[in-house]
Amino acid sequence: MPWIQLKAKVSPAQIETIEDAMLDQGAQAVTLQDGADQPILEPDLGTMPVWDDTIIIGLFDADTDGEQLIANLKLIYSAFGADKGPFPECKLELVEDKDWERAWMDNFHPMSFGNRLWVCPSWKEPEDKNAINLMLDPGLAFGTGTHPTTALCLKWLDQHVEGNELIVDYGCGSGILGIAALLLGSQTMLGVDNDPQALVATRQNAERNGISEDQYTVVLPENTQQVQADIMIANILAGPLMTLAETLANLTRSGGKLALSGILSHQAEDVKQAYEPWFNMSEVEQMEDWVILKGVKR
Repeated sequence: MPWIQLKAKVSPAQIETIEDAMLDQGAQAVTLQDGADQPILEPDLGTMPVWDDTIIIGLFDADTDGEQLIANLKLIYSAFGADKGPFPECKLELVEDKDWERAWMDNFHPMSFGNRLWVCPSWKEPEDKNAINLMLDPGLAFGTGTHPTTALCLKWLDQHVEGNELIVDYGCGSGILGIAALLLGSQTMLGVDNDPQALVATRQNAERNGISEDQYTVVLPENTQQVQADIMIANILAGPLMTLAETLANLTRSGGKLALSGILSHQAEDVKQAYEPWFNMSEVEQMEDWVILKGVKR
């Protein structure tokens, strides 16, 4: 069935009140959207920043009386949010029903990375059945290969996995990087992530690719074993990567290879300097606004 969508452009101070009011009036979902093209690329840990101009969107059943809905929201706002500025201008739209999951699945196609590796959605046939095909169902965790940082890491793995390595995938998400390394010939993988859903997604994707349980271990950071990785790869964000520099160094053997991504080009030098006490860092490779940093443990 179709839906009614109510949009309101609000200030940060108004968000909580308007969101609560929409939910009180039966919103099936409430989302926030950037109202002025103001990117927030890497917030500080423990913070939840919002845009200076935010569009808050409530989704309501199609039989909702739009005029009465706005009137009710005004009453709630006058009681709880009048000190946060005037009631925002609202716009009602009819939204056609759509199978959003199916639409996303239809647009996720097999992709090649380097000379050997393909990433293929689990619901489609591989384009090259003779290639190394990673069958991926991202589930609830980040990582499909469509983002430049993941693509840079997959291409790097295609070039550098020689066989029989122990790889650590720190911030494993869907497990795409560690699983790719195993399919390319690495012997074992340790995946680390602070999101329990990522550990579930990694296990499921490993099983889907025929990887035996003795080839991989996935853990929360506090349960990380003290290993010595031949390949350390981490696709997170610049801030956490700098914080984790000594931790990742201690998990990498002398002569081990390092690849770091999730880094914007203007952040590259700071991240590079954080790792130089332990690694000989090499050239930066860039795709769009993102880079991958590479090094070898001394």
